Amino acid sequence: MSIKIRKEDALNYHSQGSPGKLQVMPSKPVSSQLDLALAYSPGVAEPCIEIAADAENVYKYTSKGNLVAVISNGTAVLGLGDIGPEASKPVMEGKAVLFKKFAGIDVFDLEINEKDPKKFIEIVKALEPTFGGVNLEDIKAPECFEIEQRLKQELHIPIMHDDQHGTAIISGAALLNALELVDKKIADIRIVVSGAGAAAISCLRFYINLGAKKENIIICDIEGVVRFDRPNLHDIHREFATHLPVHTISEALSGADVFLGLSAGNIISAEMIKTMAPNPIVFALANPDPEIAYQTAIEAREDVIMATGRSDHPNQVNNVLGFPYIFRGALDVRATVINEEMKMAAAKAIAKLAKEPVPEIVTKAYGDSNLTFGKLYLIPKPLDPRLITCIAPAVAKAAIDSGVAKKQITDWEAYEVELQKRIGIDERLMSVVIGRAKKEPKRVVFGEADNLKILKAVQLIRDEKIAIPILLGNREKILSLIEENSLDLQGVSMIDPVEEVELCNQFAKTLATKRQRKGMSIFDANRLVRERNYFGALMVETGHADAFISGLTRDYPKTILPSLQAIGVKKGVNRVAGMYIMNTPRGPYFFADATVNLNPTAEELVDIIGLTAEAVKFFNMVPKIALLSYSNFGSAQGDIPAKMAKATALAKEKYPELIIEGEMQANVALNQEIQREIYPFSILSKKGNEVNTLIFPDLASSNIAYKLLAELGKSEAIGPILLGMNKPVHVLQLGSSIREIINMVAIAVVDAQNSNNRL
Repeated sequence: MSIKIRKEDALNYHSQGSPGKLQVMPSKPVSSQLDLALAYSPGVAEPCIEIAADAENVYKYTSKGNLVAVISNGTAVLGLGDIGPEASKPVMEGKAVLFKKFAGIDVFDLEINEKDPKKFIEIVKALEPTFGGVNLEDIKAPECFEIEQRLKQELHIPIMHDDQHGTAIISGAALLNALELVDKKIADIRIVVSGAGAAAISCLRFYINLGAKKENIIICDIEGVVRFDRPNLHDIHREFATHLPVHTISEALSGADVFLGLSAGNIISAEMIKTMAPNPIVFALANPDPEIAYQTAIEAREDVIMATGRSDHPNQVNNVLGFPYIFRGALDVRATVINEEMKMAAAKAIAKLAKEPVPEIVTKAYGDSNLTFGKLYLIPKPLDPRLITCIAPAVAKAAIDSGVAKKQITDWEAYEVELQKRIGIDERLMSVVIGRAKKEPKRVVFGEADNLKILKAVQLIRDEKIAIPILLGNREKILSLIEENSLDLQGVSMIDPVEEVELCNQFAKTLATKRQRKGMSIFDANRLVRERNYFGALMVETGHADAFISGLTRDYPKTILPSLQAIGVKKGVNRVAGMYIMNTPRGPYFFADATVNLNPTAEELVDIIGLTAEAVKFFNMVPKIALLSYSNFGSAQGDIPAKMAKATALAKEKYPELIIEGEMQANVALNQEIQREIYPFSILSKKGNEVNTLIFPDLASSNIAYKLLAELGKSEAIGPILLGMNKPVHVLQLGSSIREIINMVAIAVVDAQNSNNRL
């Protein structure tokens, strides 16, 4: 889906808080004098001595083995051209973020003020001792070819110019699968290319390595077909120049099997596509506008197989499918180069993965249960969690087999487990939820629409089509805030309860009927429904909206009470509970109950366990539950250990299918080594049973724990997620950020989508 980006939002994202997108954090404790002495003088001398004796020890005692340099001189940045090294820095930081998110690789971005290829090469060469690999980025052609070639020859760490090879590898995988679908051999196909830059040249070289014939390739640029009789033909272009009697791209496309576009938008017409061979393969990869619009191409030819660079169409050719995992595999075997065998292995691994059954987590993320190998699914989706365990091992094996690996991997199963631990799924969890929300947006009513933060979040939610927002509040105040802050909320529904006399009367009758045996009169109901938290909840209850969001400016109990009275809990549920997702460097953990039940009994904790387990499954994870205490399996006496032990026994009896253990201290629950050594009977000590769900003895301990972790640890709190309601109601944390509001709305939308299997 194409996302609308506003200048102000983009600038705020990069400037607010700590400027930029990266920071450096120590990976070892530095809290004591001993820690500091070990980290620096005098302790640091010992690893220095070991490395001086054997330079390979640098991988043992430093971060070099997981550190990549993203290097640019800013001469060919995105679609911006030669904007200089300083202006390229946000892009390089962004590339660093993708390395970390998708492959767990640390990055230093380096912007070099040097256009002379020879001097640039010397600068990068001098950096070799620091880095385990180098990702060259946004360097213009033809200099980029010379720079990469020389560095690959003269350095002994993996080097790759992603602009050249990333698109080649991903589109190469798509091409292999497309040809298989149409039963054509790569050696026989005619290929026409629009664009003659670094990516286009590298794609063609890669296709030739896959089996394409150079004599079957025609390349075009802004001047037309690149022919041998063109004056001042550059050596790079001479490689693919032709003697054929064609001069325009229109002539070249007649009878062609494949079109590859790496140039500019809307330069290919439907008539041109109609002249191509049967079952044409069209890869129109210009961004944001393809060389031919997706809809135009598929309407021109029913038999066309289409790929673009956009996420709102099938078959997105996205470099993030490749470079993080290619470097991951190369680093893990200490490859001295990224060679053709490794790139070929990556392409074939990507192509193969597209033919395998797609896991539910991916189909739910993209809202498409029909993701199966075919014209609309040539390559995997970027959020597929299998990419790292598919591509990185393939690249590592190719490095070993081709003799460029300095480290061997013998236990490939253990390596896959290590890869999964490097990234967990924490960063992808909300990406998956947001992706699911976008596929079927629901009507979400915002109870505090007269708050600027809510309005800014709604603007993004509307733009990204996560939900269909409904603004609830004082119309005059909302409109004033929109105008004062130049927000774009045109077309967003707005409801002022004061103006809705008929609706208020209807809601009052509904509420009074529900609460008539709880002491509420119709007079009381008429007064209450004009309060936004009652009005919004009743909109959901009566079908005027699908989900309700509130709580940004009011205490949790005051926010939840109207929804409990207007909507109530779902059938079979005795109480509601609140859960937080804590995104940590070790992956996501689910904390309950952190918001509702003050001091639950053992029996009440069993109810909370059931609600929480269902919620964890909602996020496509298997709940592995620990009941926490200050005691380990009766090692200390007291009311809390006794309560948690009883709750454990009752929960195991009621939910025999669940992985439940307790009572235990938090550090023991999180440390399998301690469990295996001291408590080997613990079910959580078994391989694959690492805890992910923590049940606290009372509201105080859980609330304190999640807030401490969010403030002191490198963790993000998502929630609170209200469990057990009959219809989707979610209460924001006081002072939630815009991102936290968006996350909660996405959860509410998916909750509404799954009306038969709700939180």
